[in-house]
Amino acid sequence: MKLSNAVRRTSAVLAVGAMSLGLVTVTGGTAQAVASCTGDVSIYGTLSDGRLTYTQIAPNTGDRLKTLIGPDLGFTPKAMATLNFNTVLVTSTTGDLYRVDVQTNNMSLGLAGVVKIWDGGWTFDKMVYDGAGHLYGTVDGQLHQYLVSQDKPAGSAHIGQHVVIDTGFVLKTLAAAGDDRIIASTSDGRLLSYKINGVNDWDRAVLKTSGWSAVDSLSSPGGGLYYGRTNGGLYWYHDADPTDADGSDIAYHPNDPVDASGWTQTLLSAYADNCAYVPAAPPKSVQGGTIHRSEVITRAKDWYSRNIQYSQSAYATDIEGDDSYRTDCSGFVSMAWHLTTSLTTQTLAGASTQISKANLRPGDALNSSSEGHAVLFAGWKDQDAGTFYYYSQSSPESDMNYRTANVYSGTIDSHAASSYVALRYDKIA
Repeated sequence: MKLSNAVRRTSAVLAVGAMSLGLVTVTGGTAQAVASCTGDVSIYGTLSDGRLTYTQIAPNTGDRLKTLIGPDLGFTPKAMATLNFNTVLVTSTTGDLYRVDVQTNNMSLGLAGVVKIWDGGWTFDKMVYDGAGHLYGTVDGQLHQYLVSQDKPAGSAHIGQHVVIDTGFVLKTLAAAGDDRIIASTSDGRLLSYKINGVNDWDRAVLKTSGWSAVDSLSSPGGGLYYGRTNGGLYWYHDADPTDADGSDIAYHPNDPVDASGWTQTLLSAYADNCAYVPAAPPKSVQGGTIHRSEVITRAKDWYSRNIQYSQSAYATDIEGDDSYRTDCSGFVSMAWHLTTSLTTQTLAGASTQISKANLRPGDALNSSSEGHAVLFAGWKDQDAGTFYYYSQSSPESDMNYRTANVYSGTIDSHAASSYVALRYDKIA
């Protein structure tokens, strides 16, 4: 079966012979992932002797469907990124960049060719493709970004616009989770997510604070599906919303791995655009009822886009036009939470529970009863540093705002950060 290269974003299939690698298939149990995939998940890899591998995995059960072993690439691989269904970029230990063209991965893994497209300079320790045109690599703690303009790039004419995003990217593993989205694990066991906005501009959140130190390889086909190798076994995870910078909704399947052992590849790389995240439409809330975080943010964005004017005596309707709320800071938070009435900074605590600032999630609030001000937490800019995004109905001079601040230091809307406490609405889902 010939592989098509008609799509710009393609997938890599890990072709490793099950008997040759000693892979043992574990029958999928009841665990189910929800991701919109164009087909089965494809993961490419390389063995210690330089041979290419391909594995096909059912996305909804984690079952490995087949593994194939291909020919020796002819050089010692160092880093790998899958561009599309039949194109893989691989660097050598001498810093050269090769394009590996896959001919077939049906019953066997055959190559159409291995072409050196860059002579030297590619010294990345890790490399990933986001499935949307950007190739990323890390070296000496720097994160580099390139634009890939062709399905079959032939050198600098098709891999260009090179920039260094920033330093400080000292990561144990690296995977692309979507368009300019990266997930990574660290040697101290954290799982991180990044949204790359541009040079010196990126958002970072801590998905998990521990438990990932044994993962020595991480891959993602998109759609919130993550594959981590631990002690030779491949385990799969599903992030219900890979865009929310929140790891509390990641489902683990420790008793239903892809394989408990046998994954001995030196490199692994999933086809990054194999699966997509399709957000579910949560049920609409009613006044005073349960409300999903995504709806809280949608309601907040509505007032922001309408630039509702600040007033401690006026009222404005919500996004449905059914309910009205006082147009000051606490009235705005009350509207976003869809409360039955407009609370004040003194009474918001009665509808919520105080949490640690480190545990803030989109839709929570920061409230300063002593200063008489409240803002709505919209997401982390850099969770490690404490910087975040927020919406607020600020003052008669500025009205609705979307800003960044630090939860621990400085000021939030001109009030000392130390005066705020973090609140979570009691009926938020």
